[in-house]
Amino acid sequence: MISQLLIMTTNSSIYLRIALLFALFFVLINGYCQDTDVAKITLPSVIIKAFEQNRKLKDVPAAVNYIGKSTLEHFSTASIVSAINSTPGVRMEERSPGSYRMNIRGSSMRSPFGVRNVKIYYNDIPYTDPGGQSYLNELGYYNFNSIEIIKGANNSLYGAGTGGVMLIESLNENEKKAIFTEYSTGSFNLQNAYASLITVADKAISKIGYQHQSSNGYRDHSKLKRDILSWNGLFKTGNNGLLKTTFLYGDLFYETPGALTKSEYDINPKAARPVAGAIPGTIQANASIHQKMFLAGASYSQLITSNLQNKTTLYGMFTELRNPAISSYGKNSEPHVGGRTVFTYSRLVNNVMLHLDAGAELQQGFASVSIYKNVGGNADSLRTNDEINNRQQLVFAQASVDLRHWTLISGASWNTLRINFQRFSPASSGKQNRNFDNDIAPRFTIMRKFNSVNIYTSIAKGFSPPTTAELLPTGGAVNPGLNAEEGTNYEIGMKATFFKYLYVDINAFFFSLKNTIVLRRNATGGDFYINAGSTKQHGIESFFSYPIFSLSNKIKNGIVWLSHTWHDFHYKEFKQLTNDFSGNRLPSVAPHTISSGIDISMKNGLLGALTYYYSDRIALNDANTEYAKAYHLLGAKIGYENRVKKKLDYRILFGAENLLNKKYSLGNDINGFGGRYYNAAARRNFFASITLHFFR
Repeated sequence: MISQLLIMTTNSSIYLRIALLFALFFVLINGYCQDTDVAKITLPSVIIKAFEQNRKLKDVPAAVNYIGKSTLEHFSTASIVSAINSTPGVRMEERSPGSYRMNIRGSSMRSPFGVRNVKIYYNDIPYTDPGGQSYLNELGYYNFNSIEIIKGANNSLYGAGTGGVMLIESLNENEKKAIFTEYSTGSFNLQNAYASLITVADKAISKIGYQHQSSNGYRDHSKLKRDILSWNGLFKTGNNGLLKTTFLYGDLFYETPGALTKSEYDINPKAARPVAGAIPGTIQANASIHQKMFLAGASYSQLITSNLQNKTTLYGMFTELRNPAISSYGKNSEPHVGGRTVFTYSRLVNNVMLHLDAGAELQQGFASVSIYKNVGGNADSLRTNDEINNRQQLVFAQASVDLRHWTLISGASWNTLRINFQRFSPASSGKQNRNFDNDIAPRFTIMRKFNSVNIYTSIAKGFSPPTTAELLPTGGAVNPGLNAEEGTNYEIGMKATFFKYLYVDINAFFFSLKNTIVLRRNATGGDFYINAGSTKQHGIESFFSYPIFSLSNKIKNGIVWLSHTWHDFHYKEFKQLTNDFSGNRLPSVAPHTISSGIDISMKNGLLGALTYYYSDRIALNDANTEYAKAYHLLGAKIGYENRVKKKLDYRILFGAENLLNKKYSLGNDINGFGGRYYNAAARRNFFASITLHFFR
């Protein structure tokens, strides 16, 4: 029924598709819901840690997406891409298996690969390095227990950035003693195995896990191999202390097939980038990523007095990266250390709750980057050798006041980034410095509560300096003249519960950005960056969810959800030489995306899920002369779960993705040289998994 509706509307207007999906949403509610007890905890009851507030999702006066374990389980364990894309305002891409790219409100314009302009914290640890790069691909599916995504400029508490913030937690504070194992297999020789051991004592929780994942990939030259060993702990100390520990070792390898031209994509979308004259193809160059990462850190929370608390985090991280590309071979060694401390003061004064947060964050990196000539996938003659020291630091403060019907929040931060680099080959250029200091970056928010409806508005200033990879790009000379992005974000939103259980989250925003950093590519696939003049970005992001009630005592739990994103992003002023792109759409941003689904677990053990995703067409270059086509994706899973003698839970699942067998490109190379934009995604594919959960 659903697939027929979607196929019928393939050539219809986007507005008709939205209307039909909303109609389908309410049909599902009427067909599956009755006015009885809620069978599953709904989203508004989830406690959100964003902005150090620990509030229910509905009471957070900001655009925040929450992705819990139940959302992750709607999809395959091969990656978290589909789960993140089920939320509004966010687009995660996978150019090939293991090659992730994150887009929060258009921020992937600066990211040919990896995650930039999005600040990531992993178990309270600043996971984004001081150079602005986040190696999200080093985390496997099982490293995510929950994800909070704060959309837009939020420099007041998390430092420089105009894209957003991602807060990742890997451990559930309510874990029980258990041994957990899961094995998945599927198309393209997917093999995904995971095992974990959880021990629980009176004042301690410890979880050690190991994941191995491999795949041949759906394109030529797109193999993946990922091994991750992790250990996490929660330890209560005394009556008022909590120690959270994190250890992670990741070993990642994947091949990069490269982008195709439109004609190559139409003839054989599975092909790797071919030889072009004197420029080798990706197979001949053995283009790939070899990456190892080690992370160790801890955060300690201590109640100093009845009103004052401190949380301090210290960590160290080391990344080794080897990257044979089309014509170069990169060798990076990137150690860095850092810490963060936050003091929180809370007090009730005349029925007014006052919260004060103040703290600082410091990161110091010591990177060494060498670029060699690539000959058949091997490092040949040395081209450049750079040593880079970067230090990022911020000081922040925030005050919030909760009255009977009002919440007021005001915060600000001061951010600095200092980069010292020196090129030793082919000849020493001497030490060079670049400092980025911004003015105070403020954020003001106000929320009014009306029974079941909360309405908020906010204004925030954003500041995002270029990353180290943008200042020292692979496709051009050192670019110390690149300037930081600066912008202001205005937002209004509503979070409400209607008909007792229907959760609605809608926000509208307007974001103006100056000195926008945009990507360019040369003939060999190298990257370089320039500042565009200015952009104007506005949109509406909506999310609806409804828990499925018991139907004749047969349904255990379930949920229906729908999200929609409308982004209208344009260059306000952008002239480059004789080209004038003013007024054009920003590339990489889909004007409309829709995600919806239904997930049901029956009391007899049967379970199933049906998911749908739509992406509007996407501009591929600044001139808006090429567009990636719109596409629909339909996924499904069905399974059975049961408990044996109260000591063993088992689950068997079968699933499929892209059931409509659509041809589409995911993770386009924006402004690709010679029209090389397209990275084909998998057509119809299948997976199966078995899970064993032994309770001790």
